[in-house]
Amino acid sequence: MSLDSIEFLTHSTSETRDVGRKMGEVGQPGDVMLLTGALGTGKTRFAQGVLWGLGSEEFARSPTFVLVTRYQARLTMYHMDLYRLDDVDEIYELGLEDYLSNDGICVVEWANKAPDFFANWTLTVQMEHAGEDIRKIQLSDRTGKFLDALSDTKPLPDSC
Repeated sequence: MSLDSIEFLTHSTSETRDVGRKMGEVGQPGDVMLLTGALGTGKTRFAQGVLWGLGSEEFARSPTFVLVTRYQARLTMYHMDLYRLDDVDEIYELGLEDYLSNDGICVVEWANKAPDFFANWTLTVQMEHAGEDIRKIQLSDRTGKFLDALSDTKPLPDSC
């Protein structure tokens, strides 16, 4: 499996959602998207875009208190949030591996809380604050299909 990555900036929540939308448009059953970044960096906005890219008109909400929210679209999207988990063993106790099936896409916020649990990830999305509404997003793609979907997005210059 090859690993390609790209970094770029978004300048609004709309642009962050648009990147997610492009990922949803090319998503396939079994894809696992791992989202990391501090509070307020746009992880849920990105997940919202993925859901819209899958063809749903629903609004994805942060599943912090329920841990997993299921959305029906072209594919089922399992939106997970590990923020409240303190130990990787809790993931196994909750049976989250059952959601990593081939019938849908898993979008996991706070994936850095269990880096070894999601061994078959497809896309990692590292998000950082880069200004009031500006986000630096780094995508690492094992398939190439996600980065191909961003061919019209301008990466950061090498000096950043």
